[in-house]
Order: sequence, then C-alpha cells, then structure tokens
Amino acid sequence: MPTYQYACTECGHAFEQVQSFSDDALTVCPECQGRLRKVFNAVGVVFKGSGFYRTDSRSGSSATDGAATSSTETKTETKSETKTESKPAPAAASSTSSD
Repeated sequence: MPTYQYACTECGHAFEQVQSFSDDALTVCPECQGRLRKVFNAVGVVFKGSGFYRTDSRSGSSATDGAATSSTETKTETKSETKTESKPAPAAASSTSSD
C-alpha cells in the first residue's frame, strides 16, 4: 500500500497516511478541521541490473579511450557506406534463359 503525504492549507500541518489505491483522498485536517491537499514529490528512480549503461550494449570493449576510438571509426565507416549506397545502382541486365 502506498504512503501519501498531506498538508493542511490553513494551519500547515503536514503528515503521511498509508492508504490503499481504492481509498478516497483525505480532505479534513486532523488538527484544525481545515482543508487538506496532497503533496507530490519527485520520485527517486534507481536503475539496477544490466542494460542501463552505455557500456552494457557493447560486446568485448570497455569504456576506455580504445572504445571511443572504435566508436568514431564506426561512425566514419557508416558515413562512407551511406555515401556509396546513396548512388543509384546501375540497371541490372535482365537475363532470360531460353532453354
């Protein structure tokens, strides 16, 4: 069950309340009977396990200068391949076999 934070708009009383997802939000301050509002905070996210770091997707290389060099070389090769592939291919001669 989640814990929700509430704060009173009139007296400033702040507290936490454990509630089910299906429970209605609290609306009355237990201190002064004033109006409550939910307080929302940033959620902390922790990435655990493999696949979250840049080096996890590379096989056989580490995050050293060598990996940066090979990455740069790969980008250069990709650009030259792209230029080669962008040229229109010569029309292939159609061969009809009449056997």
